[in-house]
This record gives sequence, C-alpha cells and structure tokens, in this order.
Amino acid sequence: MGSSTDPRHVAQVLLAELGLDVVSCAEMQSLWAGYGHICAVEARPSPTSPRHSSSGSISSIAAAAATIHETKLSEPPRESVNKDKDDGDGTLHLVLKLISPPTRHGDEGHLRKMLSYQVEQYFYDEVAPALAAGEDDGGPAVAVCLASTRRRVAAASSSCAEPPLGNDLIATVMTDLRGEFPVAGEKRAALDARQVHAALEWLARFHGGSWKLLGGAAAPAGVPRGHHRLDDALLLPPLEEEARRKQSPGRAGRGQLWLNGGYTYLATRRKEYAALARDGSSEWCAALCKPLNGGGDESSSASVAELVAEFLTPRGRPFETYIHGDVKSENLFATDAGDRVAFFDFQYAGVGLGVCDLAKLFTCSVPLDMLINDDDDDDHHRHHHRHHHDGEGHAAASMPPHRGLLAMMGAGERRLLEEYRSTLLARRRRGPSSWTPPEYPWETFVRHWEAALVDWCRFQASWGFWGNTEWLQARVRSILGDEQWREWLLREVSSA
Repeated sequence: MGSSTDPRHVAQVLLAELGLDVVSCAEMQSLWAGYGHICAVEARPSPTSPRHSSSGSISSIAAAAATIHETKLSEPPRESVNKDKDDGDGTLHLVLKLISPPTRHGDEGHLRKMLSYQVEQYFYDEVAPALAAGEDDGGPAVAVCLASTRRRVAAASSSCAEPPLGNDLIATVMTDLRGEFPVAGEKRAALDARQVHAALEWLARFHGGSWKLLGGAAAPAGVPRGHHRLDDALLLPPLEEEARRKQSPGRAGRGQLWLNGGYTYLATRRKEYAALARDGSSEWCAALCKPLNGGGDESSSASVAELVAEFLTPRGRPFETYIHGDVKSENLFATDAGDRVAFFDFQYAGVGLGVCDLAKLFTCSVPLDMLINDDDDDDHHRHHHRHHHDGEGHAAASMPPHRGLLAMMGAGERRLLEEYRSTLLARRRRGPSSWTPPEYPWETFVRHWEAALVDWCRFQASWGFWGNTEWLQARVRSILGDEQWREWLLREVSSA
C-alpha cells in the first residue's frame, strides 16, 4: 500500500469509488514553498467495477460523480466535459491537485495559503456545479471535480468512519482542461486580442452566473441576500478567520469562499500598506496613504486607500458577485483559435465587484495598445505586443511618451469595458423569473471600475509594479485628481 501522501495512492483512493483505476500519475508542477503537487493522471474504468461500461466516457463518469455527491447537476458543463476527453479505450485525462503542507506555523502567509486551498476545493465541489446547473449552455468553462478529500471526509463523518487519507491532506481530482483548451497562458505575458475578448466573455459569464447564486432565494452555493450576514457564512481575512475558529472550533474544516475575494485587499495587506505609508520617496505615499481632506465627517480623516478598501468590502449589495480573485494570463487555457478560454486556480474566489477582476486583467494581461487605441483587429494588435522590463525585472508595457503623467479613460479601455458590461447584463437577463436582476448603470459601473483601479494601484505600489504600470499609474493619478470622484467616494462610505 502506498504512502498516504503519495500522489498516485491518493488519486487511486479517491477514484476507486467511481470505479476507476489509475494508469499513470506524473507530476506537472510543485506548489509554492513545498505545499504540494499538481499531477497529470490517466485513469480507466476498472474491469471489476460495477460502474464499468463499454463507452468509458468521461461524461458517464462525471455523471456518476455528480450522483455520488448528490448534486442537482443534470449533466456536466458542455465546455468542460465531453466524450472526446478519453482516448477511445476509456482512458481519462485528469488532474490531481494535492496539498500536503509543511509543518504548520501561524504566520499570515501560511494561514492564507491553507485557507485558500480549502476555498478552491469548496469552489470546485459546490460553486462550479451550481454555476453550470444555472445556465442553459453550461455557464463559464470550468474544470469538473470528480472526487475530493472534502467529499470523503463528509462521507466518513456521516458514517462515523475514519477518513481513509487522514485529515491533513487536501486533494482534488478534476477534468483536464487542456484537451479542449490546449494553449496555456504564459507567466506575466500579454494575451492576444482574441484571447482578451474571450477572457472578457468568460469573466462576464462567471460574474453574471454568480449574481444569480448570490441573489437567488434558495441558492445551493450562495448566500441569499437579506437572509444571512455575509461574514457569518464566508471566510474572514486569514488572521481574523483563525481567531474565529479558535473561539468556535466547529468552524474548522467548513469549506467556503472568501468574504472578500482576491488576495490584495487592504485588510490582509496591512504590513505592506504600513511600509508604503512610511516611504516618503514614493509618490503613492502621499497620494494614497494620507488623510483625504475636504469632508465634514470622520471618513475624511481616513486615507484614500482606506476609503476605497471600505467601499470595496462586500456587504450584500445587489451588484456584488463572486470574483475569481487572481485573473491573469498564467491562470487560463485557451483554444487553438483563441476564441474561448477557461480559467483555473480559484484559491482566492470570493465576494466582490467584478471590476476588481478586470483591474488585474487589464494591467497584467491586456496589451497596452488595446487600452489606449480603439482598433485591435490588425496583425500588429494580435501578435506583436512589445514589452520592456522595469527595474524589478517585471514585464512592463511602455506608455507612449506623449501621453504624459495623467490619463483619462482611453477609447480602447472604454470599448473593452462596454464589451464586458454588455455581456454581463445580457447574461443577467437569463435569470429565473423569481429573481430580480440588479441595475448597473454605466455611470455606477465606471465609478466602481475607478475604485478598483485605485485599490489595485495601492497593492502594486506596496508590493512592486508589473504589467501596464505607466498606464495604471497615469489612470489613477487622473482618478485621484477628479474632485467629483473624491466626493462620490466619501458619500458612498459615509452612507454605508
């Protein structure tokens, strides 16, 4: 019998209940700081299993997995599961994400990582099937979870049995997206134009579908608005969540998403923010960390960064949704044609404004010329996006010198935002008749977008700039210099 942390052994234990035998298990990637592995797994229906069928298709296996999990999923998502995922002999191409953490310690980084892996498993177990079930066309392309330690622990608890893999492992077996989306996004690289449009469509579908989960009266994986406090049902920032679990041990192991999606929000980046506030050599020290004057209430004594963070903190508003939390080129796969993409890595999925996902995408993965120009249909825009490197060694796009230090919203930026919003609102209208979709006027949407840019700039200024850095900083200078925007921010925070 293999070691309980051996990837092949873990995969076999998890897949055995589905009547599958592991044929091979090869490591593709080691996770950060020795926290685990991602492995490519090949499996076939076991000839001795009562689940064995002549087709051996992944659709039938996924249907069996859904039945075991007692979901209401009538069929797997169209984009993620189909009969072409096997090799004709019943061989299934899967992915195992195995978390076997190093010795535990209580620093914030470790807590963030461990909670994030629980969040990701919960997403694949609960949210992804709910997104698929709520859409006629299957919703956004997401890998389908076939088996997980979370499900095994739940099953063992209900039968008072000992979990077969112990309590420390976090393991998820899911479909391999690369069969349908063979082009992997590159680290800190710009997407081409078709991929950008496909990414915007995916995000609009994801955010629109999540609106329905959060807004439904009996959502299977969401928090009904007006029925529960968000912070009672979702995960707090790492240190706060750890303290809450110590006070209420029963909360440990409860899989949920983050109350505040992403990993850059101010409540979990106080050390970096404090360092920026002390750095008088940075223009962003004064611009973001000093009190915002001009208001007549207590909120005016807070800094711009703190006010923006307060505004972005989820509190059950109708335009809040689930966000991916780490949208970048290296977290997606694309088709050969680039007309469709599928995102992965949902460790920081949680509640937020969809524009927060867009802020990182636009800065880190969208070619600069698509943001400042209005036409992206020629070969230059599709294939020749030149970059230089800044002093930190990060890829950074070059703003044309004549643009200056301030930048209003460019034609290209506006067009991409309008494209996303149009798709988002179109998806919204497909909700159930019992659900009233939120209104999201363009003017409100733009204010939210501007707040998201300021918040993202705050994180980059305290962590290190990369991507379209000159564009981002020029846009944020313009936003901060807009008196109407500052007045809007103060009103929003004071009325919360």
